[in-house]
Amino acid sequence: MKIAVCIKQVPDTNEVKLDPKTNTLIRDGVPSIINHDDKAGIEAALQLKEKHGGSVVAVCMGPPQADVALREALAMGCDEAVLISAREFGGSDTCATAIIIAAALRKIGYDMVITGRQAIDGDTAQVGPQIAENLGIPQVSYAEDISVEADTVTVKRQYEDRYHLIDVKMPCLLTALQELAEPRYMHAGLIIESYEKEIPVLTFEDLKDDLNPEHIGLKGSPTNVVKSFTKQAKGAGTKIEASPDEAVAAIIAKMEEKHII
Repeated sequence: MKIAVCIKQVPDTNEVKLDPKTNTLIRDGVPSIINHDDKAGIEAALQLKEKHGGSVVAVCMGPPQADVALREALAMGCDEAVLISAREFGGSDTCATAIIIAAALRKIGYDMVITGRQAIDGDTAQVGPQIAENLGIPQVSYAEDISVEADTVTVKRQYEDRYHLIDVKMPCLLTALQELAEPRYMHAGLIIESYEKEIPVLTFEDLKDDLNPEHIGLKGSPTNVVKSFTKQAKGAGTKIEASPDEAVAAIIAKMEEKHII
């Protein structure tokens, strides 16, 4: 069983600031991390490998410096890592990104693909399902538990106030919740090994037979970001010092005043 885990290197959102003139993220000097849901996906894949055998390959699309995230995945225990990087891919929205990653996965090979539910810098939850559509394989999103029996994958899928148990045949794609697995620490020996390995890079030239230039990059992206902004701080609340009955009456009056009730 070969499991491909798609990861993304994202800015640590606790540190992110926005340029007030351009409304874009200021990434200079901001630490980068592996997206939280993706890291849970790595751990789930490693646990499946330990139980059933096989291999795990970490796949990341991004600039050259994204190889740091891939080396962290190798240090956690992934067998291989592949970087997808080219100027032609720059500016890709979720649709174009999924097309590119799907082309890379077809080249790499897989039995199961695991992606994070969503990235903390975009929060769209679109790339995983779009990759599955491009690959023409079944998908199960919001996975909070995974088990494998022969070629059947049973997924416990989070759904509002309950969950679904879904059986799906491989090859398939799953999107992982952060709750799926608690990521392990990097192994000291594997950290050293990860920096001794050469991480292969798939460029546009490597994938061009499976890509239409009109459907990738900024030019091929059907959507674009008009504006980004930080969440505005709420104003100070009102503190009510009164008996319980008086406090309840005051709260109800305030809610009626604002037409909440």
